[in-house]
Amino acid sequence: MLSVYEGFFSGGARIVHSDVVTGLQEGGLHRQRVLSVHGEVHREATRQRMEDDACYRALTAAGVDVTTLGRSFGPGSGAAGTFTGSELADTARAMAGADVVLSLKEQPLALLNQAGLPRRPVIVCLHRSDPEHQGAALDELKAAIADGTVVACVCCAESTRVAYQEAGIPESLLHVIPNGVDLLRFCPGPARRIVLRGALGIPPTAPVVVFAARYDAMKDVPLFLRAARVWLAREPHGHVLMCGAGMSAANPGLVADVSAAFGADLTRLAPRLHPLGVRRDMEVVYAASDVVALTSAWGEAAPLCLIEGMMCGAVPVSTDVGDTADIVEGHGILTPPDAESIALAWTGAIAGRDAFGPALARGRERFSRTRMIAAYAALITRVHAEATLPPLPETL
Repeated sequence: MLSVYEGFFSGGARIVHSDVVTGLQEGGLHRQRVLSVHGEVHREATRQRMEDDACYRALTAAGVDVTTLGRSFGPGSGAAGTFTGSELADTARAMAGADVVLSLKEQPLALLNQAGLPRRPVIVCLHRSDPEHQGAALDELKAAIADGTVVACVCCAESTRVAYQEAGIPESLLHVIPNGVDLLRFCPGPARRIVLRGALGIPPTAPVVVFAARYDAMKDVPLFLRAARVWLAREPHGHVLMCGAGMSAANPGLVADVSAAFGADLTRLAPRLHPLGVRRDMEVVYAASDVVALTSAWGEAAPLCLIEGMMCGAVPVSTDVGDTADIVEGHGILTPPDAESIALAWTGAIAGRDAFGPALARGRERFSRTRMIAAYAALITRVHAEATLPPLPETL
């Protein structure tokens, strides 16, 4: 099986998909390869090289062969959707050894739709709930379906299935496989909680909110920061952690957003706002937190941060976008996109953390990585079997 990535960069979709590929490789039923269109990506105010990416390292450690066309994505990177003869030859060689191709989201279809490539059944893995915001990618998806190249679409959430069906994708092609996480890795950890808090100078009993997201407009970082200002002003011992690509003092956009949101309170409150950037130990960060927050305005489907944080014992507090209402129900709090309401919800979640605990523990299996990988394996096996069926005899 060949998985085609647009590139390696921080984001829940790449984490989930790489976990699926790794799990299938570990299971031994499917031999995995990965082809990345871009070898490095410049986004979220960060240069992200493929070789430095945590997903790349996990894949190669599991024995998955990862190659790239070597492109660089960012300002001035050239026209999208055009490929050289050498790039098409490399793609053809990668596809020739595969029985089934997985496309991580619809963007790689600009490559897979090129004429002259080997015909292989393609499964597109969809991880957002806003197909209309994906530029030309939706048209590429429709073209690949009309051509018979795309034979199935995996939707990571029910909201994804509904959005793409409404956008004109045939219902029969849309299969919902909810996101899952490694429950052995993402679990409550008292020792983790103490160690990270000690490293950051946070007292053991101080209330902590974590925001795990890349620096992107859909995450509505300014809204989160306005809520953080309100909450930190009311909680004299509270701390806020920010993790993800672009969530560091090296990002001038984030620095400006913090200054705008905190205003006259910047000097007084900023010492309790911790921009940590990209972390490789998110299970530790979540375990050290009381609340995992999300303030996204659009595009989310099944946000990985909410699931990972919940499994580590943090109470999820989120705006209503994608499948967040279903994920949070019974486990946390849904809020309107208003800073005052969000800050109050964080306080309520911390006060009721013990009450949410039993529901979080009972719901763990629903978010299992094992369940997710088994569902992917079943769909891939079915697609492969249907692709290799002998042709029906012609009727006289």
